[in-house]
Amino acid sequence: MDIYFYNTLTKKKEKFIPIDSKEVKIYSCGPTVYKDATIGNMRTNIFQDILRRTLEYNGYKVKQAMNLTDVGHLVSDGDEGEDKMIKSAKEEHKTPQEIAEHYTKAFFEDLKALNIEMPEIICKATDHIQDMINYVQKLMEKGYAYETSTAIYFDVSKLDKYPVLSNLDVEKQKAGARVKVDPEKRNPYDFALWIKAPANHIMKWDSPWGPSYPGWHIECSAMGQKYLGEQFDIHTGGIDLIPTHHENEIAQSKGMCGKIPARYWMHGEYLLINGGKMSKSLGNVYLIKDIVERGYSPLVYRLFTYTSHYRNKLNFTWEAIESTAKSYKRLKSGYQAHLNGSEQIEESIIDDYAQRFNSAINDDLNMPLAMSVVWEIIRSEKKSPKFAELLLKFDTVMGLKINEENEEQAEEIPEEILKLVEERKVARENKNWQESDRLRDLINEKGYEIKDTPEGAKINKK
Repeated sequence: MDIYFYNTLTKKKEKFIPIDSKEVKIYSCGPTVYKDATIGNMRTNIFQDILRRTLEYNGYKVKQAMNLTDVGHLVSDGDEGEDKMIKSAKEEHKTPQEIAEHYTKAFFEDLKALNIEMPEIICKATDHIQDMINYVQKLMEKGYAYETSTAIYFDVSKLDKYPVLSNLDVEKQKAGARVKVDPEKRNPYDFALWIKAPANHIMKWDSPWGPSYPGWHIECSAMGQKYLGEQFDIHTGGIDLIPTHHENEIAQSKGMCGKIPARYWMHGEYLLINGGKMSKSLGNVYLIKDIVERGYSPLVYRLFTYTSHYRNKLNFTWEAIESTAKSYKRLKSGYQAHLNGSEQIEESIIDDYAQRFNSAINDDLNMPLAMSVVWEIIRSEKKSPKFAELLLKFDTVMGLKINEENEEQAEEIPEEILKLVEERKVARENKNWQESDRLRDLINEKGYEIKDTPEGAKINKK
């Protein structure tokens, strides 16, 4: 069955034709490991997981590479501000390496909790410094990069077209469009490939240009080429990466080998919180452990993301999560009912459901439509093990572990207890251990026990 994906590069839905008929190569932009990944970040990871599961469902072998940015991502997406790793290290009084290790571990714990398949290749930026230096040197040799007193810049004027993913008109926006941080830059949109480090800079490496460190974009070009070749099938990421990071990846690749690195570019839309943006100032930055602390399985959140197409915005509310938790329970109970059923179902009916589910996921990962097929089967009055078998096959794409027993649902935990759990979380974040212990004891007195796990606090009725 043919597969169709929306390609950001061409701005249309296209039939997917892999370079290799047996193996699909994907590069996915991973996290900058300077803080916890939010549920918005995790929505992108779920979309990327559905992509690889859909390809596997269709018989393809997948080779996916994901980077971990542990240096080079400045606070601004331009060429200004402090490196995010160094900023976080100063705030938490740790080394950049300790910060990277802590948040990398937390990221992988979240992936596991959400039942996200691990990419075949995980590549850290700091493990590929020499690869990046070699890449920059070649760009300079080819005339696509130049040196200033502060950095090595990519010269976008050397390209036939820039940008190619976004609709930004560079010519119209050159005047005052971006702060020209380095007066030696030839063009306002030239971006840093390599940055010369001040004497007191923590993260720096020896290079042909002295002690220095990479820009953000060069790591993905260097590692993508190293592990997947000059051109691979699909490049994924969040929609926020289109105008800067992915544009500059493409620019670097065109300078290096004259090719756009991926044939299909796929991007996940934003997650909204109560209809607005997620921000620290609004106090609505939620993590997977916050889902757990409210008493929900992380897979409830995974199921919630299927209520909207990955290219559409999705609005997160706790009311929606509560509703999804009930749906998740019905889904698993429905599977068990079919498993224990005895009705005979014609093969033509099974084939029809299978074909409709496959058509949905192959139509640009249309999970809302695919789930409508799943719910039809769940609601069927005829309960049959054949339906259970089919649902389990669908779950290789859904990743919801529908054959596992239901966990205790959040509606059984009173709001009063959830409030105390939230207060204890704040106390622990402020290292107020005395208050944390007092709240734990109070929760205990009210008939609930709280257990701290790497995924967050778990609450159970005693």
